[in-house]
Amino acid sequence: MLRCRLFPLIGFSSLAAVLPADPVAPASPDSLLSELRFSVADMDRAVDPRQDFVKFAAGAWLGREQIPADQYRWTSFTALERANWEKIRLTIEAAQAQAEAAPGSPARRVGTFYATALDTAGIEAAGLGPIGDLLTRIRFLGSVEEIVRVAGQLQRVGVGALCNVSVYPDARQSDRNAFYLTQGGLGLPSRDYYTEESFASKREAYLAHVQKTLERLGYTTDAAAVGAGAIMEIETALARASKRPVELRDPVSNYNRLTPAELARLAPAFPWGPWLKELGVPELEAAVVNHPPFLEALGTELTTRPVGQWRAYLSWHLVRNYADCLPAAFEEEDFRFYETVLRGTPEPEPRWRRAAKMVNAEIGDALGRLYVDRYFPPAAKGRMLAMVGHIEAAFRARLERLDWMTPETRARAQAKFAAFRAKIGYSDRLKDYAGLVVARDSFGANVRRARAWAYNYSLAKLGRPVYPEEWGMTPPTVNAYFSATRNEIVFPAGILQPPFFDMAADDAVNFGAIAAVIGHEITHGFDDQGRKFDGRGNLADWWQAADEEAFKARAQHLVDQYGAYEALPGKFVNGRLSLGENIADLGGVSVAYEALQRSLAGKPRPEPIDGFTPEQRFFLSWAQLWGRTLYRPEALERQLVTGPHAPGNFRALGPLLNLPEFFAAWGIREGDPMWRAPEQRPNIW
Repeated sequence: MLRCRLFPLIGFSSLAAVLPADPVAPASPDSLLSELRFSVADMDRAVDPRQDFVKFAAGAWLGREQIPADQYRWTSFTALERANWEKIRLTIEAAQAQAEAAPGSPARRVGTFYATALDTAGIEAAGLGPIGDLLTRIRFLGSVEEIVRVAGQLQRVGVGALCNVSVYPDARQSDRNAFYLTQGGLGLPSRDYYTEESFASKREAYLAHVQKTLERLGYTTDAAAVGAGAIMEIETALARASKRPVELRDPVSNYNRLTPAELARLAPAFPWGPWLKELGVPELEAAVVNHPPFLEALGTELTTRPVGQWRAYLSWHLVRNYADCLPAAFEEEDFRFYETVLRGTPEPEPRWRRAAKMVNAEIGDALGRLYVDRYFPPAAKGRMLAMVGHIEAAFRARLERLDWMTPETRARAQAKFAAFRAKIGYSDRLKDYAGLVVARDSFGANVRRARAWAYNYSLAKLGRPVYPEEWGMTPPTVNAYFSATRNEIVFPAGILQPPFFDMAADDAVNFGAIAAVIGHEITHGFDDQGRKFDGRGNLADWWQAADEEAFKARAQHLVDQYGAYEALPGKFVNGRLSLGENIADLGGVSVAYEALQRSLAGKPRPEPIDGFTPEQRFFLSWAQLWGRTLYRPEALERQLVTGPHAPGNFRALGPLLNLPEFFAAWGIREGDPMWRAPEQRPNIW
């Protein structure tokens, strides 16, 4: 998972001058959430739905809203996140008010962490102290072995220099945890930013940004320029040896289990022993490597470049990863490049929100305990579980009647789905952070200790059985996911709010929103990546050759459909990169629609609401949920290159154009702009 980038400020004035010492009064979460509900007021009824359905469903919102100055996009997701951060703020402030909270309790940890994040004077006074010892070690590096030793020490405090290391369920033995080595070590978003001419201006800005950061570390102007140039050369070499995002979507080619002896043969000059010792795995049995040529290139770069270049490289990556909790000069410059240059965001978020985000990122389970007690009632979990049941029944029925799959493969698909499970709200076994010190000494020190604790917590799982109740997201998170190795979907409490899930809304609206998202996550188990895992979460080929070819032919329709969507002048959605999400959207909407019909069966026909039938409200709900999307051009360009999701306006419409029920609900016929010919509509799940 990617760490949130927090605490940047624009310009170079002091923090105290930019932000008030005391936080402003919090907004009402309830009032913010009420604005997010499905609403006919967000529609543009002057538009013919057969001409432009997204504008019909969300045109008034699109004409009314503007992207806030502290955001790079404005969507249903980000609007809900903003309302949810107000809930989190109230939760944290309530924890701070518990003066009697016991040391080590969630309230004490959360309150103290947050207080140091708001202590701008303390952050300035601490300076580079929280990472000073690491900077000193880097400054006196004298050999390749010393480089990898320090790089290993940086990994243990959350700095992915050279490459990335992690512990996750083994994709071929999913009941055990494995050690993963994956490509990394870059400061720009992906390989294309280093290699494509269209990103030349971003590279130039990056070079200037790195130089400014090195100058703030004490480099002379000339030395900083030389160091920045060396860093760019190293990262460009690593980028050229890296896979592109679309290539990282193949779980089979990304699974290469190598023993230490095989790693040594791959990159013989790399000091594997000292590095693994610093990582805490001196007796490593094997590592799962996503791209062996990357490690080969890394070994070459380590042994052919002067040590001085690696000093600059490691210093840069250390500061880049800790800029959020360093003095203003560092975090302001960090924001200027990563948020303004790369995403177009003019202003930073208020400090309290960035502080709350860091609490969730670093000790999110402690925050989660307090959050769910305050905001997640049992009734919400009960209604969600009932909706999951409806979706499961509809998906199971789909598998039974698939007409393009042979009986052998269909039986295996049914067996996989029978092993599927859903997690709703929060884990019953949240982390307790035993042994983690959260103190008043400094914000940076708390962040470093939290990251070291997280690394050790993860490392302790290596080689051990996978704990089935562990979650990959904290309870307040506004998101959801499918885990292929666990064959499960996870919906944290944070997303179970309007506009995704609304206890006050009619079923048609909820089925068009949260039920379709549930179906989306379930379908991920059978998309172009998920289909390669069996019911136990292992990479296994359970497909007949004829079924695999039939699947690919249907999926190609989606590649072609989304690849034709022009998001910016001359820049199109990558239909191959976004394929998994597009398959999941199509499956989610179609299964949720069937589940709605099953829930209505045998009951009196509901009366239209606001003049719309349940079927029409279902499609309006989906289109409004995703159609309420605005992007800054820089952020949209980045999304097209690195993001697995198509932009929201295309998600709002794309799956609907493949459903005959959508055309029937709105009277769309051949010749209408919204029409899509039957032979172009894939029917997958």
